[in-house]
Amino acid sequence: MAAIVDAVSAIDALIADEPAPSCLQCGRPRGESPSADFCTENCQRVWRARKTANEPAEDGGVQPNQALPETAPVEPLTWLGPPPVGAFVKDGHEVLDSVVTFVSRFSAFPNEHTAPMLALWYAHTHIADKLYVTPRLILDSAEPGSGKTRVMEVGQYLVAKPEMTISITPAAIFRMLVEGPMTLLFDEIDAVFNPKTGGNNEDLRALLNAGYKRSATVTRCVGDAKSMNVTRFPVYAPVALAGIAGGMPDTITTRSITVHMRKRRFDEVVEEFIEEDVERESAPVRGELEAWMSRVGDEVSRARPERPDGVRDRAAEIWRPLLAIADAAGGHWPETARKACRHFVLENGPQTVSLGVRLLADIRQVFGAQRVDRMVTAELIRELHDIEDGPWTDLQGKPLDSRRLAKELERYLVRPKDLKVNGKTLKGYRIDGDAGLADAWSRYLPPLESGATSATSATSQVNGTSLPDSPPLFSATSATAAAPEVADGCGTNATSAPGMTCAVAPVAEVAGESTPMSSAKGEA
Repeated sequence: MAAIVDAVSAIDALIADEPAPSCLQCGRPRGESPSADFCTENCQRVWRARKTANEPAEDGGVQPNQALPETAPVEPLTWLGPPPVGAFVKDGHEVLDSVVTFVSRFSAFPNEHTAPMLALWYAHTHIADKLYVTPRLILDSAEPGSGKTRVMEVGQYLVAKPEMTISITPAAIFRMLVEGPMTLLFDEIDAVFNPKTGGNNEDLRALLNAGYKRSATVTRCVGDAKSMNVTRFPVYAPVALAGIAGGMPDTITTRSITVHMRKRRFDEVVEEFIEEDVERESAPVRGELEAWMSRVGDEVSRARPERPDGVRDRAAEIWRPLLAIADAAGGHWPETARKACRHFVLENGPQTVSLGVRLLADIRQVFGAQRVDRMVTAELIRELHDIEDGPWTDLQGKPLDSRRLAKELERYLVRPKDLKVNGKTLKGYRIDGDAGLADAWSRYLPPLESGATSATSATSQVNGTSLPDSPPLFSATSATAAAPEVADGCGTNATSAPGMTCAVAPVAEVAGESTPMSSAKGEA
């Protein structure tokens, strides 16, 4: 009983309104000390030092925990509005680097340029309403299981207002876009456009073609028969398309950046894709990307970035916002973005070209290999048939002949001419002159690299500028100089030209004897 009384007395002493009569440290009377617990300040300091020495420090997070890595908040703080002046924010190059790191965790990309390009493309979706052009993104592959869908699944958590679908009608699209651009992510698009599987979606194709520019609209009549109104629906929106290669309309690919995905090698390892984890972990990355783009959006929309040599027209148009974002990011990104631009435009551009453009390219290859500036039709067709990967031996079940050759080239204003060969007049094609090949090559084919052995040398000579270190071409216009070397019709050069070169060289003697032809056949 006495123990209980003592305990109650101690409790009363502690909680009593009256202060304890003795010092908590030394036990002496407090006397006139203003403190309710200690007789002197020294006793107070000693007591506190003794107590804190036996307890773990509590600093409320003031000092960092060295054992834990620094991480961004799970919930992005963008809802708080723009950060105050002087607050810590990541630089643009750090934000884009974090996007590249994140997407690379789940995909094995075909080259080093794909992940940076995707980071720039994801970034541009957050300011699409401030831009005038948005490039389409195409992910294709030769076989299923090459990672196309995975890129889309990760990307939907990094882009602005994602709408991922495998089937949607044009009417639904332009009604969804009434309130502003959203990012449309189409998977299995090959089933939509491939005619072999019944795909016939001209309205969708036209919508995707036009919608890469902000001014694009679709006009529809809205209302019932008594109150019908004409309404213009905006169709401008960022779009990504994924599907098996071969079914994409050419009119869309020319407005797109195309990534040719490939199956992952057995030695390539990526992280397992668990969607709920990706959604949670991507939130801070997306928040930083959105916040940074909101700060530089106006700057990007007004920018006119320099582009790599050879990138022009529509390719320059669709890459302009991505290059501007890279310039705004700073660091290594201006150089990285231009390397990616050169790769996707000049080195890995659209893989499908029209039959006519392929024909012009193969003819340029033949003329360059023969090192001539003219060739009779029969010899040209034989050379085209000999191209191993060419389609010229089987055009809808028939080999290329002179009539089909003339028909295909006529579209490019290239027509056969009369050529004098060994005293005979034969039909053929020339590089120079009216209806020659040089003009078509310069308009429809990319320039060849400097020093390449090709008919570009012949084109340069026609224009009066010969390439350095290039042997002279056998030409009727320069036959006087070439006559001593080719008097026997075969030439004495170490690099002798085969076949047709020998036959064309004697033209020198009769170069001016051609008779004028009708306008339909051209002039010699």
